[in-house]
Amino acid sequence: MSGITGWVDFERDLVPEAATVRSMARAIAHRGPDGEAEWIRGHAALAHRRLALLDEGPAPQPVVHATESGPVAVLTLDGVITNHAAVRRELVAKGHRFAGHGDGELALNAYLEWGGDFLTRLDGMFALAVWDERRQQLLLARDRLGVKPLCYYRTPSGLLFGSEPKALLAHPAVRPVVDADGLRELFAHSRKPGTGVFRGVCEVLPGHALLVRAPGTAHRRYWSLPARHHTDSPKATIATVRRLLSEAVAAHLRADVPVGAMLSGGIDSSALTALAARSVPGRTRSFSVNFAGYTENFEPHPTMRATPDAPFAEIAARHIATHHSEILLNTSALTDPAVHAAALRSQDAPSPLGDMDVSLLLFFEALREAGVTAVLSGETADEVFNGYFWAYEPAHSNATTFPWVSFERGHDAAAGGLGCSLVDRALRKELDFMEYADQHYRDAIAEVPHADGESPVERRAREVTYLALTRWAPTHLDRADRMSMAHGVQLRPPFCDRALVEYVYNVPAAQKRVGGQEKSLLRAAVADLLPEPVLNRRKSAYPTTQDSAYGRFVRARFAELAADRGSPVAPLLDRAATEAALGGADAPSGAFAWVERASMEMVLQLDTWLTEYQVRLRL
Repeated sequence: MSGITGWVDFERDLVPEAATVRSMARAIAHRGPDGEAEWIRGHAALAHRRLALLDEGPAPQPVVHATESGPVAVLTLDGVITNHAAVRRELVAKGHRFAGHGDGELALNAYLEWGGDFLTRLDGMFALAVWDERRQQLLLARDRLGVKPLCYYRTPSGLLFGSEPKALLAHPAVRPVVDADGLRELFAHSRKPGTGVFRGVCEVLPGHALLVRAPGTAHRRYWSLPARHHTDSPKATIATVRRLLSEAVAAHLRADVPVGAMLSGGIDSSALTALAARSVPGRTRSFSVNFAGYTENFEPHPTMRATPDAPFAEIAARHIATHHSEILLNTSALTDPAVHAAALRSQDAPSPLGDMDVSLLLFFEALREAGVTAVLSGETADEVFNGYFWAYEPAHSNATTFPWVSFERGHDAAAGGLGCSLVDRALRKELDFMEYADQHYRDAIAEVPHADGESPVERRAREVTYLALTRWAPTHLDRADRMSMAHGVQLRPPFCDRALVEYVYNVPAAQKRVGGQEKSLLRAAVADLLPEPVLNRRKSAYPTTQDSAYGRFVRARFAELAADRGSPVAPLLDRAATEAALGGADAPSGAFAWVERASMEMVLQLDTWLTEYQVRLRL
C-alpha cells in the first residue's frame, strides 16, 4: 500500500537528519501519493509514503506501540496481509486491542506477540521494517516469493533501507557505482536473489528476515518451498486448486476501494477475473492493453504468441459480465523518448524490453486516470502451473543451465544475456556472462528440496518448477511492481498465495499438463467459469508491437547514438557489431525480430541510465 524507507545509525542521533530521511521518502513518493509521515528518535528513522487502499483509522504508518515509559516498537509496511482477519482474531483473543484496520498495526501487534516468529503467521505480499526501541535493533523482511521489493545498503555504523534503490541513492552516503558484478547482474538472464546492480545495494531475500544490530547483521530464513509427496486423486487435486485459488482471489480483493482486474483473455487473468466477479457481483472492472492495428495485422510467433489478446479479452469480459475497458496505444505513444526514460527510472536500471515496458507503464497510468488504484494480475501462474514451453520441452527442461537460458542461447543476439550482443566483445569475454549464469544455475540447483523416492523425471520436474519460482518469477514480479507503483497502482497477484503455491508445487508435473495441454490443471479447476475459446486458448505472452514503424524508430535513435563517439555508452559498444546492425534492414523482422531489437533498446537505455543516474563504472 505504499513505499517505505529508513535509516539506522548506532553511532549518531538521527533527529538532526530529518531532512535527509524526507528526501529518501520523496524519492519514492510515486509509491504512496496519498500521504507521508516519518518517525525519528535516537538511532532510528522510519518513513512511509501512503497509497490509500484501506482506511487505517487512527493508526497511520509508521505505527508506534508505546507505554508510559516511551516507545516500544515502530513498524512501517508496504503491501497487503491477506490473512488479516484470522490473525486479528487470534491477537484479539490474546488481549491485543486495535485502533484501526490497517495491516501495519496488525503486523506490529503480531511482532509484539510472537517476536521474530511473527512472519510465519503472516500471509500475503509485503515488505516491512520494525525498529525495536528496547532492543535497539531493526528487522527487515519480505514476503515469501518477493512480490514486494525491499533493498538496503550497509554503512560503517548502520544501514539504509528502502522500497527501491532510488530511495537509497537519495542519501549522500550512497553513490551510483556499478562494478563488474553489477554489470553481470544487469545483463543476467535471471537475477540472483539478494543481489543488486549498484555496488553495495542488496535486496532482502524473499522469505527472509534481516536483523540489524550494533555488532552487525544476520539473515534468517522463515520460509522455503516444502517438498512433500502428493497423495490426492486427480479429482481431489482439481477441487483443492479451485478452493485455494478462490480463497486467494477473495483475500486479494480486500480494500476500501474497488479492485480492478487485468484481463488479457488468457487462462490466468480470465480465471482471476471470473472468480473476482463471483466475489463482487456486478462491480468488477477489467482492463486490457492493445496496440492500434495489432489485431488486424497480427502475425503469430511459433513459441511466444499464437493469437492476439483483444478478441479473447472481449469474449471473456462479455461472458463474465465485467465493465471492460481496452487501453489502446498507438505507435506515437510507444515512441515517446520521455516515456522510455520514465520506464527506466521506474526500475532504476536499463531494460531491453522497450515497447513492452513502455506499454505496461502507459497501461498503469491509464488505470490510475480511470480511478483504479489496485488491480488483480495473473503474474506467476506460469511458474506455479508449468505454463512455459521450456518447462516441458526436453531440449530446454533437461539442459545443464536454466531452461530459459537454454532457449535464449539458440539466438546469437541473446547469447550471454538478452540485449548484450552490441556490447564490446572483449568486455563480454572478461565479464563472462554465460559462466555467470551457469554458476548461478549450479548454486540454485543445490538448494532445491526433494521428497524421498522421487523418480528421475519427477525430480527434474520439481527442479524446473523451483527454478521458475525462485529465479525466473522474481524478475517479473519486480518489474510488475515497479511499473504499477510508478503510477500509484498496487498490483495484486493471487497466484503467489502461499497455500496455493505450496500445494501445486507438490502436484506431479503430469497432472499439471494432461494430454499435452499446458496448465491443464488450472483449466480444469475453472472450467465452469469460462467460455471454451478462452478456456482452451494457447498461452500467448504479453504483447509486443509488430508495427515496423516502431522498429524504424528504435533503429533511427540507435543510429544517432552510435554516431556520437562522445556518448557515455560509446566505450561499451562493439563497433563491428554496431556497424553490422546498422548495415542490415531498416527494421529487424522475422520470428526473433524482438531479440535483435532488444540489443538496440538496451544500448539506448544504457546511455540514458549512465547520463541521468550519473553512473560510475568500476570494472
